[in-house]
Amino acid sequence: MIEIEDLHKSFDGSQVLKGVSLSIEKGEILVLIGRSGYGKSVILKHIAGLMRPDKGHVVVDGKDIGKLRGKALSQLRSRLGFLFQGNALFGSMTVFENVAFPLREKTKLSMKEIRERVLYELDQVGLSEAEKKYPSQLSGGMQKRTALARELVFEPEIMLFDEPTTGLDPIIGHTILNLIDSLHKRLNFTGIIVTHEIPRVFEIVNKVAMLNKGVILVVGSPEDIVSSEDPIVRQFIRGEVEGPISYR
Repeated sequence: MIEIEDLHKSFDGSQVLKGVSLSIEKGEILVLIGRSGYGKSVILKHIAGLMRPDKGHVVVDGKDIGKLRGKALSQLRSRLGFLFQGNALFGSMTVFENVAFPLREKTKLSMKEIRERVLYELDQVGLSEAEKKYPSQLSGGMQKRTALARELVFEPEIMLFDEPTTGLDPIIGHTILNLIDSLHKRLNFTGIIVTHEIPRVFEIVNKVAMLNKGVILVVGSPEDIVSSEDPIVRQFIRGEVEGPISYR
């Protein structure tokens, strides 16, 4: 479903991605790990067509997204959901209005159909009683679930999760990961999660890829990564490697 081939990207003369290659099969969910500042979120933005490669290709379901424009790009993006780290909710809209927004803007569904679909997704994320509340009235975990419901209301084929547990306490963070797991089982989307929530996230993914100094250092099953003898992998898994944030 997703094929990244020799992806390069620089910002202000600083090379962040130096030849990333990675493939994700249809229905598979992968976690992308690595130190802060190594470009994990940059990879997600290329898959979503929010950035264009300096060199290389990002192929989504057989289409080179870097070459798409206009309607063709919009059509591909309509199959994709992106849970941003900051949630990107509209503060002036209620929970219901936030989740309904993409359906109102991009479909010809009746108000009755929109309401039914929105209420169903709110129920799936445990927010059936919060439809009239505003983002400022919600906890961090509830805001994250609202943002998740807004992406899932389209039943996307691909889901990108950028640090879905950042800023949440460990219990709520685990709840969000459990929710992602249950939604993946229901919708069977192809997913990529960028997170530092290790090892909990290993329990819900099929594959792990580690980004290191601009390239994919290793790809394997969660069991392969946990048992890896590579010193860089072992240090990261144990939380022994720290460094300054330059660009995520």
